[in-house]
Amino acid sequence: MIREVNYYMDKQIVKDRIAKLRQEIEAHNYAYHVLDASTISDSAFDALKNQLQQLENDYPELVTLDSPTQRVSGQPLDKFTKVRHQVPMLSIYDVFSEAELQAWEDQLIKLLPAGTKLDYYAELKMDGLAMSLNYEKGIFVLGATRGDGQVGEDVTQNLRTIKSVPLKLRRPTEAEMTALQITPDEQTKILEAVDNGHIEVRGEAVMSAKVFAKLNKQYAKEGRPLLANPRNAAAGSIRQLDSKITAERELSFWCYDIITDFGLARHEQEHELAKLLGFKVLPQNKYCPTLSSAIKFHHNQEQAREKVGFDCDGCVLVVNNLSLWPILGVVGKGPRYMRAYKFTAAQAVTKLLEVVWQIGRTGVLTPTAVVEPVPLGGVTIGRTTLHNWNEIQRLGLRLGDTVIIERAGDVIPKVIGVMANLRDGNEQIIEAPKICPICDSPVEHSADEVAIRCVNKDCYGSKIRALRHWVSKGALDIDGLGPKILEALWQAGLVTSIPDLYNLHREDLLSLEGFAEKASNNLLDSIEATKTVELPRFIYGLGIRHIGEETADSLAGFFSNQQNITTPTNLLAIMAKLSVEEIEALPDVGSIVATSIKDWFNDEHNQRLLTALSSAKIKLVFNHRADGPLSGQTFVITGTLSVPREVLKEKIRTLGGKTSETITKETTALIAGESAGSKLEKATKLGIKIYSEAEAKTIFNFL
Repeated sequence: MIREVNYYMDKQIVKDRIAKLRQEIEAHNYAYHVLDASTISDSAFDALKNQLQQLENDYPELVTLDSPTQRVSGQPLDKFTKVRHQVPMLSIYDVFSEAELQAWEDQLIKLLPAGTKLDYYAELKMDGLAMSLNYEKGIFVLGATRGDGQVGEDVTQNLRTIKSVPLKLRRPTEAEMTALQITPDEQTKILEAVDNGHIEVRGEAVMSAKVFAKLNKQYAKEGRPLLANPRNAAAGSIRQLDSKITAERELSFWCYDIITDFGLARHEQEHELAKLLGFKVLPQNKYCPTLSSAIKFHHNQEQAREKVGFDCDGCVLVVNNLSLWPILGVVGKGPRYMRAYKFTAAQAVTKLLEVVWQIGRTGVLTPTAVVEPVPLGGVTIGRTTLHNWNEIQRLGLRLGDTVIIERAGDVIPKVIGVMANLRDGNEQIIEAPKICPICDSPVEHSADEVAIRCVNKDCYGSKIRALRHWVSKGALDIDGLGPKILEALWQAGLVTSIPDLYNLHREDLLSLEGFAEKASNNLLDSIEATKTVELPRFIYGLGIRHIGEETADSLAGFFSNQQNITTPTNLLAIMAKLSVEEIEALPDVGSIVATSIKDWFNDEHNQRLLTALSSAKIKLVFNHRADGPLSGQTFVITGTLSVPREVLKEKIRTLGGKTSETITKETTALIAGESAGSKLEKATKLGIKIYSEAEAKTIFNFL
């Protein structure tokens, strides 16, 4: 049972938690903004700030002036001349859901005169370095960083190296401004400022993904330290004392605001005017007449974020009517009239409530973390994997810890870090299990492996997992035979092992609740169709330790070259003749895998299984893979794809190629779908060829 704890019940606990959060946030703030060192991911940092903001919202009497929620950012560096901003560079409040966004609009409507209609301008939230650019008589004279929002750093010389920063403003024509519905009086103010006055604009200095990859490839060849990520690379480039280094970084500047007041009516006009003055503005930005259309813009941009060319972590939704800005005003660290609607995070911060142990098909016990539910990657996460007992020890994990969890692409969420500085002394040591949680049999933890294993081969937990694995997509792929139906068959005593599936009769199924004649016939037809099975799927479905789809495919190719394998007992006979050394000599097989294979086929229980499957008329087939256009090439697939990965893998093998789950120096190319994570970063650093799903389909004639 999940232990329910109200961590914020006691006010002193809340006070202590707030103090620790502030200390932790400030430490990361200093490293990120002053030292240009990223000590935590942006999404995890956002989660910390959001948690602090929520606590201060619930306990406003605990808010202090030195709280990170009450100021904009860190202190400016001393190595540059300090510049005081004439208009403070405020931050933007974050929201993470449509509900929060709707609550924001509801609040705005209450503050405005009755009947006021709100429309919005939606912008991509670039993940770079916010800059202020000042022009006198149309000439660029001063560029400054945000700093602490009040005082920044003079980085004019470095900004002059950015080609998208105009050194002289373009003078708009009257016709161009009229097309933007800028009035004659407003046009006069604009032209006077360009010719003889002062103009301040603000925007973001960013490094594109293409430049980031190119520089890291160059730096790797030269033996120089690699850039950590595009955002830090941009920040480090702007803060170089030698402007030649900034120039080689090839940064871009994108304008998002004109601070000088020309009396314009709409924020949308400011973007269009900036373009006329010679600044780059994002083409994705869009006018949205309603909040629902702004939300739609956010969702569309989140889907297309990989195509932008640089890092962006959300959308900024701005009240378009500039006359409403003074009415709405500023509260705390940011303006009321805009919100940053963040994209779903790859990381989040939550609290570990419990560790439960689950048993796999080979009897291995795997720890699962039960955490306080938290939104992550578009879903609410309440459980994450901890992999094994060694991982718990490596993390130094305790019950009650504040942890960072990660979910990249379609990868299962996992705990990647512990925030030990937030401990309050109530955390509890996690103990390794001594008995199986399913059958109460003893468990073993041998010295030569990290796994904790149930010694009972008839353990229900491992047997039901073995059945689930057998019917899974990568194995026999039996349509309509999901976990709930397997459980019902088990509880009825109809299926307790794999061969039992092939001895089911229509009458057996009709006796179960929910099984009518059509459903029974469909399931029996699905099972019957798998009596002829490809050898790689069969080997993988057996659930041999350390044998994945790739190794199963290699083994099938080797076995089929020895003799014609048509039944499971044929396979058993071949294995009886092979030594561990002969198995180890096969491609993609090491000593541990070879020993595991030999041990599995030597086990009497498994020998009886293969004999029973032969008696059930299981027929094995293998389509020999001729040399194809992808022979000798190894592909890794990551991210979210429009087709199941198994389909893409099978197509690669058909064309003579191999697939792998990990990036190595032998990897030929990476096929990256949407929301690709660490594998994409590693492939980029190693200079491995990267294809989008569409490119792979076109180049290799997939699907």
